Amino acid sequence: MNNEENAKASDSKKTSFTFMLYDIASILVSAFVLLMVLFSFFFRVVGVIGSSMENTLHQNDWLITTQREAYKTGDIIIITQPNYFNEPLIKRVIASGGQTVNIDYTTSTVYVDGIKLDEPYRKEQTMLPGYSDIVFPYTVEEGFLFVMGDNRNNSTDSRSLLVGPIDERYVLGKAALRIMNTGPEFKFGDFDIYDYEQ
Repeated sequence: MNNEENAKASDSKKTSFTFMLYDIASILVSAFVLLMVLFSFFFRVVGVIGSSMENTLHQNDWLITTQREAYKTGDIIIITQPNYFNEPLIKRVIASGGQTVNIDYTTSTVYVDGIKLDEPYRKEQTMLPGYSDIVFPYTVEEGFLFVMGDNRNNSTDSRSLLVGPIDERYVLGKAALRIMNTGPEFKFGDFDIYDYEQ
């Protein structure tokens, strides 16, 4: 090869390398934009603070949430409605608009429209009748949700006027799965937060 051919080969390699870098950068930017769109419109990542949802969710759990049109009994939701604590809450939907909730503190039983709820997720029996500001039976207004924490005796929820019924417009989304726990004993996995349904 003469000097001119060597120069052309060198230029060709530089051009190929430049195109390869451009392709990689283009793919990374596209992936970033796609992730931003997904996180903005389809799902979000939220962290758990407190113990009101034990034993289902724990302090420092990180969850992926999805937006939905409607929420049903059993869904775990993220609530942004202004409340006494001035922070978002994570609770479980017990009843929705038009349904009637009743709690029998003697037998620790929750009823919705007269039907006893099967609650395998509940940490312990529902007691402390003096805890509630709400008079039962209680009929939920349309457009609202009645929510409770799984750790019933350590949860301020719709039973208290400090939180009250939840306006559906203040629901950020439904918790879909757990990604990890970033507490002292870092743990990745244990994704299914609804595994009791199986």
